[in-house]
Amino acid sequence: MKGEAVSVVGLLDDATVQIATALGLETRGARIEARALAVHAWQVDTAWLIAHDTDPLTDTQLASFRSLLSRRLKGEPVAYILGEREFFGLKLQVTPDVLIPRPDTETLVQAVLDQTPADRPCRILDLGTGSGAIAMALATHRPLAQIVAVDRSPAALDVARENAIRLGLLNLLFVQSDWYSQLGVRNFDIIAANPPYIPVGDTHLNQGDLRFEPREALQSDDEGLADIQRIVAGAPAHLCHGGWLLLEHGYDQGEACQKLLRQSGWSQVHTRKDLSGLHRISGGQRP
Repeated sequence: MKGEAVSVVGLLDDATVQIATALGLETRGARIEARALAVHAWQVDTAWLIAHDTDPLTDTQLASFRSLLSRRLKGEPVAYILGEREFFGLKLQVTPDVLIPRPDTETLVQAVLDQTPADRPCRILDLGTGSGAIAMALATHRPLAQIVAVDRSPAALDVARENAIRLGLLNLLFVQSDWYSQLGVRNFDIIAANPPYIPVGDTHLNQGDLRFEPREALQSDDEGLADIQRIVAGAPAHLCHGGWLLLEHGYDQGEACQKLLRQSGWSQVHTRKDLSGLHRISGGQRP
């Protein structure tokens, strides 16, 4: 009815249905997204939403929320709409110039932490840093480590640098480089990489959030293994003896990554599962 007041709970209920229907999400996930959009649109917290659930909304509040909702209904990722995403307990800035940090990648961070001493300095290389998610998590949990974060995209590095400034992290160096090309003779104790690994032409690239993310950070030739092959081949020149190379890859690429590592003479080759129980991280130790 024209002129009828819209309450907070009424708007969120309606938005939940729209998001679930348009994007094929479960009601719980759609509800979480609706609340996140409201928090961002009105610059409040979730406690405010609960305390004011029956309050009528102003025209300004309705307009600001519906503007964000319209973007989400077109499929734009929530992380890009909000401009941030939480990763390993850190709130990170994200833009369409970088991939959205995902829980799967936290498995790579944990794998590096498991191989990194907390009580003495070490040198870590983060290849394909994007938003800097991996580098920021490592710099936070290993303050004695010196971390070099590499990306070939200047725009991505700008996002990563801004995240480091916002988090007050000083043990980071950012280098624009196509993998190892600009690293000179730098040597590291651990190399971590989250390279593009989706095969070119894979139908998943045209689904969900992937439609909006930078394609060059997602897809790779040779069934998704071309960049992984380059990283494995170049690692010995930049990794100390006994050092570790740890790679994120697709759920079905663990066996292929292990084969690449073994053929290159790595020892302690293994694959680790992510939080969903899927093969996600493979690595090996340089003899």
